[in-house]
Amino acid sequence: MARILITSAIPYINGIKHLGNLVGSQLPADLYARYNRGRGNEVLFLCATDEHGTPAELAATKAGMAVEEYCAQMHQTQAELAAGFRLSFDHFGRSSSPQNHRLTQYFAGLLAENGLIEEVSERQVFSKADDRFLPDRYIEGTCPNCGYDKARGDQCENCTKQLDPTDLIEPRSAISGSTDLEVRETKHLYLKQSKLKDDLDAWIDAQQDWPILTTSIAKKWLHDGDGLQDRGITRDLYWGVPVKKGDAPWPGMEGKVFYVWFDAPIEYIACAAEWAEAQGIDEAQWWRWWRTDEGADDVRYVQFMGKDNVPFHTLSFPATIKGSGEPWKLVDYIKSFNYLNYDGGQFSTSQGRGIFMDQALDILPADYWRWWLLSHAPESSDAEFTWENFQASVNKDLADVLGNFVSRVTKFCRSKFGETVPAGGSLSPEGQALIDELTTRLKAYEQHMDAIEVRKSAAELRAMWVAGNEFLQEAAPWSKFKTDPEAAAADIRLALNLIAFYAVISAPFIPDAADQLLSAMQTETTAWPSDIAKVLARLEPGHGFTVPDSLFAKITDEQREDWATRFAGIRN
Repeated sequence: MARILITSAIPYINGIKHLGNLVGSQLPADLYARYNRGRGNEVLFLCATDEHGTPAELAATKAGMAVEEYCAQMHQTQAELAAGFRLSFDHFGRSSSPQNHRLTQYFAGLLAENGLIEEVSERQVFSKADDRFLPDRYIEGTCPNCGYDKARGDQCENCTKQLDPTDLIEPRSAISGSTDLEVRETKHLYLKQSKLKDDLDAWIDAQQDWPILTTSIAKKWLHDGDGLQDRGITRDLYWGVPVKKGDAPWPGMEGKVFYVWFDAPIEYIACAAEWAEAQGIDEAQWWRWWRTDEGADDVRYVQFMGKDNVPFHTLSFPATIKGSGEPWKLVDYIKSFNYLNYDGGQFSTSQGRGIFMDQALDILPADYWRWWLLSHAPESSDAEFTWENFQASVNKDLADVLGNFVSRVTKFCRSKFGETVPAGGSLSPEGQALIDELTTRLKAYEQHMDAIEVRKSAAELRAMWVAGNEFLQEAAPWSKFKTDPEAAAADIRLALNLIAFYAVISAPFIPDAADQLLSAMQTETTAWPSDIAKVLARLEPGHGFTVPDSLFAKITDEQREDWATRFAGIRN
């Protein structure tokens, strides 16, 4: 049994996330977690809300709430929506937790001891109208790299380039919109990433199986221009982890907090500590996942994220881990995704553009969204959501292929043999051909899932659903029944077992439908299939079943047109 540690990029607290966020990290991470649990592996799947930094403060101000209250409320909202999409986190934590405060300060102290923190006097944008410095997202302007006019002071969401507020062209305050800005001197701490450049370069070179998207972005940040730069890790903000050197004060840093992109990845570790506390187990139980000197040397650690998060996870966070000098677990594999676009433009939380998680669940069950998003995951390139494609795909795959197979088999059996698995007959040539095909396809499906090839996995799963329909057409039990009822019974017995098989292998993608199928087949067996012939004979003659309600209702043209109008791109 393997041990798999899985983390999804932690979503910002500043509002409900859109479907692009979901498919870029949390949903494929859940797919991988569910699959590995199904294969019998020990899994710890962690995520949290990213609650510090300017996004939280700005969102709270906009909502007219104290930032602490706002974060608590939005964490609950995001947790509920995650549950609605059946995201199977072992723990959904908070970066504002005491555990993360302590660990962030602890790592900062270690880095300082190891000569990797430098105090720097720098010039920073100050807003006279707001009477404060404008770090990160408190300032907006035009990106000097791509010309995008809504770039933020920490990063351009259009081209993903990391920025400093002073880099922006025609900057303005995100609070007041004021352009009455000046540059003043202040002091901040910098993580001396440049000292670890060669170490990080060699480490990335050793990751031969990483996606090209991940390594290419990491290499770009390492080598383009002047190469990897030291990064400021403190900010002039109220809300965040107070700057300390471990437990001790940090002279000259009073009133400052750690930069959100310093403390946020550390929350992956802190989240495990939160999980252990919530479970009432001792700290050794989370150390075994994160400390290689405490048992984590046999853990495979996999991260999931959108491409805009790659620089921080391939460079800054590993620099923190490596720079600490302690035996903390480094990531083994980073699965990164391109962008999912919406009707010719980008999804955007900050601009309210696209379909958001709460809106999606209001109109359709989670499985519809899970299937479409995963089967169209933006792995090799950006993908695009259109209502026409969504309707066509879910109607064909879920209703016409899987749903139709289940309906045909159960209804025919009920009408000819009753609501029990029929006896009689022997395996037909069509049945043997099906077993042979599924044996091959299941192996391919497992290989794709192990390699986290999401779209290929979905395609192979669909092919197994299609194989069941083709078996029905070729075996034609409704015709056999007229002359050889026992032969028809054998084919239907195989097909009923196939429904239970589909439930198990489909559960990572469509867990609610899988549960519905297991319930209809009156079985709780979820063991991952190995010997297909034995698996397709598991429900023996006399075993009861029920005809499930329509597994997937088709999306009508009227519904599609209504939704396209209602969600025209701007969240109200």
